[in-house]
Amino acid sequence: MLLVKYDSIPMGSVTKKDGKMSRKVIVAGNWKMNKLPAEGAALAAELRAQLPAEIFAEADVVVCPPFTAIPAVAEALRGSAIKVGAQNVHWAASGAFTGEISAEMLKSVGAEYVIIGHSERRQYFGETDATVNSRLKAALAAGLRPIVCIGELKEEREGDRTEVVLAQQIRGGFAGIEPSAMAQVVVAYEPVWAIGTGLTATPEIAEATHRFIRKEFASLFGAAVADALRIQYGGSMKPENARELVGCPDIDGGLIGGAALKAESFVKLIREALGK
Repeated sequence: MLLVKYDSIPMGSVTKKDGKMSRKVIVAGNWKMNKLPAEGAALAAELRAQLPAEIFAEADVVVCPPFTAIPAVAEALRGSAIKVGAQNVHWAASGAFTGEISAEMLKSVGAEYVIIGHSERRQYFGETDATVNSRLKAALAAGLRPIVCIGELKEEREGDRTEVVLAQQIRGGFAGIEPSAMAQVVVAYEPVWAIGTGLTATPEIAEATHRFIRKEFASLFGAAVADALRIQYGGSMKPENARELVGCPDIDGGLIGGAALKAESFVKLIREALGK
């Protein structure tokens, strides 16, 4: 059975448990369409107070509020090791693109990271591998650090098409990217069937899929780039399963949804991911 309930799952570097490669854990909170500016600033202040300095020697921590809350959150985190990201970016620098926002606009209000190609953007807003590619190039050109999402639907997993779908997303989304630029990129594997459903991949399934993803990047950019690439798991990671998932050799952190909306659960998840 491929799908299981999550509760059935018993710049520096740190060494992954397999000892093969040193990659720093990265945990990013995707707040989605939640939190007004004052609420976001309050949550950011709680995180800042509750995460001890030693955490940041082992993990990068990012929060991605809605566009309207980015300035308030960035101000609340000024001088902190917690980084701020956005949830989307347009490929153009400016122009007649009503409702969109450019990479330079994001940088100007304090964003350092940006999520690109989230499954909800693909599902509800027509995101494609081609638009992911355009957004990725714009983000890199502006000096933002992209978190690029890939992942398969439930029917694709059950139809044994996971690897075909992921390979297509990787090759389309990363077409024309220079290997040297990949040092700025984080990839988030999102099994779409596990987002907000209470389902998650077993650690064995998640690790096998992450291993395949790393192999695909090696075929595109070479083994050294692939070995250094940080790949997050983005399918309902919670404090209860974070330690076992991040303990897998090819899983380097998490892109967190619901558990990132409260300081207590987000901090607990980060600690669990680090085995603390």
